[in-house]
Amino acid sequence: MNLNVDLKARSSSAPTEEKVLSVTHWTDFLFSFRITRPQGFRFRSGEFVMLGLAGEGENAKPLMRAYSIASPNWDEEMEFFSIKVPDGPLTSRLQKIQPGDTVLLGRKPVGTLVMDALKPGRNLYLFSTGTGFAPFASVIRDPETYEKFEKVIVTHTCREVAELDYGKNLVRELQEHEYLGEMVEGRLFYFDSVTRETYSRMGRITSFIQSGDLYKELGLPQLDPAIDRAMICGSMDMLKDTKALMEAAGLEEGSNASPGEFVVERAFVG
Repeated sequence: MNLNVDLKARSSSAPTEEKVLSVTHWTDFLFSFRITRPQGFRFRSGEFVMLGLAGEGENAKPLMRAYSIASPNWDEEMEFFSIKVPDGPLTSRLQKIQPGDTVLLGRKPVGTLVMDALKPGRNLYLFSTGTGFAPFASVIRDPETYEKFEKVIVTHTCREVAELDYGKNLVRELQEHEYLGEMVEGRLFYFDSVTRETYSRMGRITSFIQSGDLYKELGLPQLDPAIDRAMICGSMDMLKDTKALMEAAGLEEGSNASPGEFVVERAFVG
């Protein structure tokens, strides 16, 4: 009897097999893909989930990593935005997937980049670098975001100009969307920058925060813990430095258990 219970528990927690629907290669280092969404799979926009591929060889364990869900919670499909690591255990294989292939999807989405982890506010800042944009691709397409905040500012900093394309295309499509376009008009602000190529805006997001240029360009006042909230997702250095700037502005870090003025995501894929 105990054995049956154990087998049932394993079965209910095992990843589901989902079909790849489309793949887009943005650069030699970045790609996005869409997969089927299991019936009954629920998540909060901004959460991540374990995603991977079956192990190679007989009795090999599945290779799973944490991936932010880039699609909003109302989407019938699931979207992900990934780096390509030539010798990465997972991404070296995942970057070669084609429509019709099978990927493994965990059953339990989690994460801190969710509305539940923030206190009510007026402006929502979404600070991202690289594929850290993924959870915010979900958040900015969720109507709940605009029900809770008057203005939503999403920033995206990458090394090269081409690496901005995924985010720029998504924001443009959202602004031009038949239904969602009206919802975000005059309320969604996009602020991008590049660190290793010549571009109209060059530098780390932390530099723009420190200098105040971020707020000047947006026509907004400096961070105020009374009305401003923030989510942060990116490289380890970016997380540490941006968190320090939030704290210097008087914002306190929150969590699902104890909402605050800003939250940080520490899940990474490799």
